[in-house]
Amino acid sequence: MRLMARAGWIVLAGWVWLVLGQCLPARALDVPPLSGRIVDLAHVLPPATNAQLSDTLRTHETNTSNQVAVLIVPSLEGEPLFDFSHRVATTWKLGTKATGNGVLLLVAIKERKIRLEVGYGLEGVLTDARSAQIIRNEMAPKFRAGDVPAGITAGVLAVLKTIEGTYNAPEPATVIRPDGEVIANTVFAVILGLVIGLFFSRAHRLLGPVVGGGLSFLVAPWVIPALIAGGVSLFLVSLAGGIGQGTGGRRRSGSTPFDDTWFSTRHGGWGSGGLGESFGGSGGFSGGGGDFGGGGASGDW
Repeated sequence: MRLMARAGWIVLAGWVWLVLGQCLPARALDVPPLSGRIVDLAHVLPPATNAQLSDTLRTHETNTSNQVAVLIVPSLEGEPLFDFSHRVATTWKLGTKATGNGVLLLVAIKERKIRLEVGYGLEGVLTDARSAQIIRNEMAPKFRAGDVPAGITAGVLAVLKTIEGTYNAPEPATVIRPDGEVIANTVFAVILGLVIGLFFSRAHRLLGPVVGGGLSFLVAPWVIPALIAGGVSLFLVSLAGGIGQGTGGRRRSGSTPFDDTWFSTRHGGWGSGGLGESFGGSGGFSGGGGDFGGGGASGDW
């Protein structure tokens, strides 16, 4: 009996330890030392790429005083991306204290996440929108293709060009639809507008054509087919409504005009560390006291 009781206490103690372990907050991920402009803890950059990017960042800093650094970690180990990125940026103090002109590019390989942390002094030029665009258009496609070094290089160069005012955002790809598909979608838009327009005409003769033509315009693809579909639906609903009710027709008793319309359009549209100079080394690279207020953007691939 004593043996069974002791075993029961052991099981209970283990269960309590397990529950308490789940409730305790996870230990925060340590901020790595700022050993260079490129800190690659995941070992994904070839030495030549690392050296070339470090030279590019050094030249940019010499010419502008802006400090841009890259941190690549194998995993965030459960810590939120924004929290860790902001903690690294504020610990490293990239940029000068007077201007806050620092930028951190953080890549977490396991979580397939990217974060651009922008210092106070550069938020006006490297905006949140432009940061998101760089992640989405320059980095994510290359990461998805499995070329992480190319994605990081593209991101760094886009950041530097944005700060220097020479970055040209890539034009969005134009999707060309076959003529048959455009015609079919336009016909569908006319039919849909006609049906819905006739339904609304029962409430009000003028409301039906407006609703039918507007709906056809929104559903049809592209501008010219949309204008054609809207005009055709407007004409057909007006014609059918006039025939059904006559020029002097009255609305039937008990029917009320619809007061609201609810149309809207939405247009929708991104997985050897520490090479480079170390503190006190020949490059003398270290943070200059810059501060960060959470500007930037995050993304994934």
